[in-house]
Amino acid sequence: MLRVLGRVCAGLLIALAFALPAAAQSKPDPQNTLYLDTPYGRVVIALRPDLAPKHVERLKQLTREGFYNNVPFHRVIDGFMAQTGDGQRGDGTGGSKYPNLPAEFSNVPFKRGVVGMARASNPNSANSQFFIMLDETPSLNGQYTVVGDVVSGMEYIDKIKKGSAASNGSVANPDRIVKMQVAADVK
Repeated sequence: MLRVLGRVCAGLLIALAFALPAAAQSKPDPQNTLYLDTPYGRVVIALRPDLAPKHVERLKQLTREGFYNNVPFHRVIDGFMAQTGDGQRGDGTGGSKYPNLPAEFSNVPFKRGVVGMARASNPNSANSQFFIMLDETPSLNGQYTVVGDVVSGMEYIDKIKKGSAASNGSVANPDRIVKMQVAADVK
């Protein structure tokens, strides 16, 4: 009995030794984490500079400038995505004062919680607007730039007011980003 218990304890110690480095690596990087506060609660987004360094840098730059504070979720389609980031006009037709970005497409699939950059028909037209996937949409794969993943708070994104199908998801009296911050800047 003692031998069996000893083997079990040794096995647990070995498993723990391998699990600790993996847990340490998964600790969020505050320089690449966004806090997006909605009227319903905080959404935490882990940015992916390994996939889209220019787009991630733009999101952090605009966030630090306060560009996204009080910006509406102007286009929200149930079962698809919630789009925001038009701090210029608030209706989905604006961008920022900075030039558009070249596409940084990857093979990461657009599934629930993935954050992507919105753009016009030109693949190199992303600027400030982004969207959060409410469900998997394979038709977007390789067509839009993935910039991150929601790591907590999807339940708050699910509560964002939806637009109608007749209006292509445009939302009357939309919910807004209360505040968006880079985690490293939060005191």
